[in-house]
Amino acid sequence: MAENNQSHDTVDENSWPLLKSERTWGQFELGVVLLVAASATWCYIIGEYAGYYLNFKMGFAAMTAGAMIGMFLVTIAVVPSSTKYGIDSISSSKPQFGNRGWVITVFLQYVSIIGWNSLLLIFFGKSVSQLLITLGIVGEGGAVWVIPVSTAIACAIVYGVLLKGASGIERISKILFLIIIGVGVWMIYMLMTYQSDVIAVAKPAYASGSLMWDYTTGIEIGIVSLLSWWPYIGAMVRVAPNAHTATLPSMLGMGLPVPILSVIGLAAILALETSDPSAWLVQLGGPGYGSIALLFVIAANLGTAVIGVYASAIGLKHIPVVNKMPWNTTILLGIVPVALIGIFIPDLFFNNFGTFLAFIGVFFAPLVAIQIVDYFLLRKQTLSIRSIYDNSKNSDYAYWGGFNPAAIIAMVAGFFTYIYLLNPLTYESQSPYEVLTASLPTAVVGGLVYFIVTKVLIQPAKRGGY
Repeated sequence: MAENNQSHDTVDENSWPLLKSERTWGQFELGVVLLVAASATWCYIIGEYAGYYLNFKMGFAAMTAGAMIGMFLVTIAVVPSSTKYGIDSISSSKPQFGNRGWVITVFLQYVSIIGWNSLLLIFFGKSVSQLLITLGIVGEGGAVWVIPVSTAIACAIVYGVLLKGASGIERISKILFLIIIGVGVWMIYMLMTYQSDVIAVAKPAYASGSLMWDYTTGIEIGIVSLLSWWPYIGAMVRVAPNAHTATLPSMLGMGLPVPILSVIGLAAILALETSDPSAWLVQLGGPGYGSIALLFVIAANLGTAVIGVYASAIGLKHIPVVNKMPWNTTILLGIVPVALIGIFIPDLFFNNFGTFLAFIGVFFAPLVAIQIVDYFLLRKQTLSIRSIYDNSKNSDYAYWGGFNPAAIIAMVAGFFTYIYLLNPLTYESQSPYEVLTASLPTAVVGGLVYFIVTKVLIQPAKRGGY
C-alpha cells in the first residue's frame, strides 16, 4: 500500500493504517498527548457558557456529567475500530458513509478543527497582547496589531513542530504536560483564594428561571464540547496497540480535564464577569505571577493547536489530490484558514462561539450514533480494511455511487431532531429538551434511523458488505 502514497510521507504522516509494529504509544504516552489536546483555553470559554445559566456548584456538576457522557459516546464510536485496525476517525467512518460519502466526515472534521484552532490562537494573541502590556512593552492600544501578528507567529510555530509528524506531537506534549497541570491548579487556587466569597453567592446572568432547563443546558454544553473530540481522537489512538490501552486515557485524558479546567472559566465569569484569563490573571496575581501564568497559557494553546492541525492533516490525506501532496503542504491546508480568521476576523468568530458549539451537536451527535450502531450491532465489530481503502465500485463500501443512503438519511433525521429541540442561533428550545438535552435524542434518532434503513434497504440489496 505505502508505495501508492506518492508524497512519500512517513507512516505517521499519511492516512494508511498503521501496522502493529508502528503502534508504539502506551497508556502514559497516549494519556499525555490527549490531556495536552484537551487542556487549552477553550475550557475557559466552555465554563463561561455554563456560567451564564448555573451557579458554581451546579455548573461544575452539569459540565462534568455532560463531558463524560460526550466522551463516552466518542470513545465507543471511534476507539474500538481505530485501535483494532490502526485507522483514524475518517477511515473508521467509511464503512458507514461509503467510499465516497466519507467526504461528509472530512468536511465536518476540517470545519470543526479550524473553528477550535481559531479560538485557541485568538486566545493566544490576546494572552500575548496582555503579557506585553503588563511588561510595559506596548500600550493598551497595541492589541490592535499584537493579536494578528501573534496569530501569524503561532501558526508558524505549529507548522515547524508538525514537520516532525506524530513524533513532534509526542515531544511537545511531554514538555507541556506538567506546565498545563501546574498553571491550571494555580489559576483555580487564585480564584478560590481571592474570589471565593463572590463565587459562592454569584448569580448566573442569563438564568432562565427554570432550574431544570438551566441544568440541562449545562449538561448539553458539556456533551457538545466533548463530541468535538471525534475529529481528533482517531489520529491519536491509532498509535496505541489496542482498545484496552486507549480507553482509559481517552476517558480520563480527554474527557476529565475539560470540566476540571472549565471550572476556571465558570468561576471567572461568575466572579469577574470575564472568562478570558488574559483579562484577569494580572488583576489577581499581580504583574509577576500574572506574566508567568500568561506564558503558560500561551504554551498550552500551542500544544493543542499542534494536535488539531495534525488530526485535520491526516483526515485530508484521504482526499486523493491531497494525498499526492507532500506533508509540509498538507499541514498548510490546516493552518492557513486559521491564520486568516485569527488575523482578519477574530472578534466575529469569538463572539459567535455558542453557535459553533451547537453546530457540533447538530452533526456529531448523529455521526457517533451511526458508528456505534453500525460497528457493534450490524457488523459485530468486524470491518474490511481492504474495502476502506478501495475507492472502486467493487468495494464492499461502494453502496450506490459511493454513498450510503442510510447514513445520509440518518444524519438528516438527526439534524432536524436537534434543530427542533434547540435552536443553535437563539438557544430557544422545545420540549422535551429540558429533560433530555438536544444531543442525546439526536443521537438516538440518528442511530435508530440508520439501523432501520440498513435493515429495510441496504442489507436486502446486498450492499455494504454486511
